Amino acid sequence: MADDKKILLPNVVPVKLLADELNVSPSEVIKKLIQSGVLATINESVDFDTAAIIADEFGYVAEIESSAEPESISSDEGKGKKKKFKLRPPVVTVMGHVDHGKTKLLDAIRSTNVIDTESGGITQHIGAYQTSIEIEENGKKQKRLVTFLDTPGHEAFSAMRAHGANITDMVILVVAADEGVKPQTIEAISHARAAKVPIIVAINKIDKPEADPDRVKRELSDQKLIPEEWGGKTPMVPVSATTGKNIDGLLEVVALTADIEDLKVSYDSPAKATVIESKILPGKGAVATAIIREGTLRPTDTVVYGDEFAKIRFIEDWHGGRVKEAGPSDPILIAGFKKVPKVGITLTVVKDEKSAKEITEKLKKSGLVKTIAKPIGLGEVSKEASEGKLKELNLIVKADMKGSLEAIKSSLEEISSEGIQLKIIFDGVGTITESDINLAVASKAVVLAFRVPVPPLVLKLADSKGIKISRYEIIYQLIDEVVAALEGMLEPEIVETEIGQIEVIKQFFKDKEGGVVGGKVISGKVTPGTKIEVMRGIKKIADLKTESVQIGQEKVNKATKGMECGVKYKGGSIRFRPKDILKFILVEEHLKTVKRRV
Repeated sequence: MADDKKILLPNVVPVKLLADELNVSPSEVIKKLIQSGVLATINESVDFDTAAIIADEFGYVAEIESSAEPESISSDEGKGKKKKFKLRPPVVTVMGHVDHGKTKLLDAIRSTNVIDTESGGITQHIGAYQTSIEIEENGKKQKRLVTFLDTPGHEAFSAMRAHGANITDMVILVVAADEGVKPQTIEAISHARAAKVPIIVAINKIDKPEADPDRVKRELSDQKLIPEEWGGKTPMVPVSATTGKNIDGLLEVVALTADIEDLKVSYDSPAKATVIESKILPGKGAVATAIIREGTLRPTDTVVYGDEFAKIRFIEDWHGGRVKEAGPSDPILIAGFKKVPKVGITLTVVKDEKSAKEITEKLKKSGLVKTIAKPIGLGEVSKEASEGKLKELNLIVKADMKGSLEAIKSSLEEISSEGIQLKIIFDGVGTITESDINLAVASKAVVLAFRVPVPPLVLKLADSKGIKISRYEIIYQLIDEVVAALEGMLEPEIVETEIGQIEVIKQFFKDKEGGVVGGKVISGKVTPGTKIEVMRGIKKIADLKTESVQIGQEKVNKATKGMECGVKYKGGSIRFRPKDILKFILVEEHLKTVKRRV
C-alpha cells in the first residue's frame, strides 16, 4: 500500500479527527462505527484498535503515534532506590465439595494456630486471616506465617480471577475420605488448574470408620492428580478437622510448597493490594478487605483504584486491631474510600493527592472512549489463531447426559495435529452456570453446550463478559466446528520451489529500495511476485522480490527459457555484475489440516 494510504493516530482518537484523517465526513465514520456495534457521536472518541478497523474499511492503514502509548500508574516515591526483595507469606485458598469439611478445616487451623488469639475469640471477620506455623529448619524451630482466604468456594475464586485478580499462591483441595471425589471436587480442580497454582490435597475425615484414603487417591488419579507416594507431584495429606489430627503436617506441606514457589517481593516499595471484599459499615463508611501484594501500606497513603482515588483513614488487621502499616500477604480492612471498590480491583499507592487526581482524570477520559467489543467464541479464536496470535484452544464442555459427554470428549481427543494444543479445562453434565462463564473469562476458553439450557441470568453474564456460548444438538456439528477452529490455528507450511533462472547482462537502474536489471532466462520461467535469490558464483549475496517482468516495452506475466527480459525488483540496493545468477523462487503457503485418529 502506498505511503499516502497510511495515517498516524493517537491512542485515543476523536471521531472528528478520524474523519479528517480519512478525508470523509464524520457521518460516514459514525455510520461505519454503528455497523460495527459502536454508538459514538462526533464529540466522542474511540480507542486506537477501533479506529484502525474503521480506517481499514476506508482503505487506510492506521499506525499508532510513538508518543501515544498509555501511561501506567506509578509513583515517584522510591525511584532511584534499590529494592530489597524477601520472602512473603503464601496466600492459600481452601476449596472442595460441600460437606467435605472445608469450613471445619479452616476452623481447626484457625483455632490451633491463630496469631495473638484474643480472649473471647475473633472480634472482626474480614474474609481472610493469618496463621503462625512452627516448622523445623536446619535443626531449629522457625515460625512462619500463612494467609488463608475464607471464600465461599470455587465460584468466588473464579469470579475474582475473572476480574483479573489471581492472588492465590496455592489451593488446598479438601476431599472427604468417606465420600471421595464429587462433582464440585472436579470443578475446584479445574479452577485451580486454570489459575496455574499448586494443588495440595487434604484427605479429611480420616477419623471416620468408613474412611478410605486409597480410594480418594485412586479417584484423584483419574483426574490426573497423582499422589507423591505413587510417583506423582501432588502432596496428599490425611487429616481430621474434627480431632485436629495432622493439621500441623498439612501446614508444613504448605510451607514447603511456598519455599519451592520462592515468593519474593519488595517490602520497601509503594504498596499494591487486591480487594477481596468490599461493603459499607456503620461508622466506617465504604471499606475494603484487601491482600497486600507488594510494598508496605500505611494510613494516610493515597491509593488509586480504577478511575477513583482515596486517602486511607485507617487500617485494621484481620482480627480488628488498628495497625500503623501492613506488608505483603497481610489481610487487612481499609477505610477512607469515597466509593465502594469493586472486588478484584487493584489499589495502587501514588505519591500524593495531586498525582492521584491527574491519573484518575486521564483514566476517566479513557473510560469514555468507545470500543468494539472483542467476544470469545470459536469464530474469533480461529481468526486470531490464523493471524498467529493463539497456539492453544481451551474448551469448557457441558452436555445433557454422561453418555453424550463421554462421546464428545472421546471425539475431541481423536483430533490431533502438530503445533496445536486442545485443552478441555472443564467438562460436566447439566446447565451452563455462572461459574462456567467466570472460568471461561479467566481462562479465555470457549463454552460448548450440547443439549443443555442456558438460564437468562447466565446468558446475560456471558453477554456482558463477551463470552459466546456455542450450542449444539448434533455431536458431529460440534466436532466439525472445533476442527474448523483448530485449522485456523495452524501455521501454514511454507513451501519454496525454484521455477527459473536469469543470467544478468546489465543493470539499468537502482536506488536504495530496488531497481531494474536485465538478463537472459537460462532455465524454467520467471514471473512477477516471486522471491529472488541473487547468486555470485556459489555465494548468495541478497534476497529480493520481483515486482514486474518486462520484454521490450511490454509488461508480461512470464518470460521463458531463451528470452531476454528486464526485471523490476525491490528489497535493497544491489550493484549487479554481468554473469550474476538470479534464482526465481515461488513461495507458497500450504495450509495443514487437522487429522482424526482412526
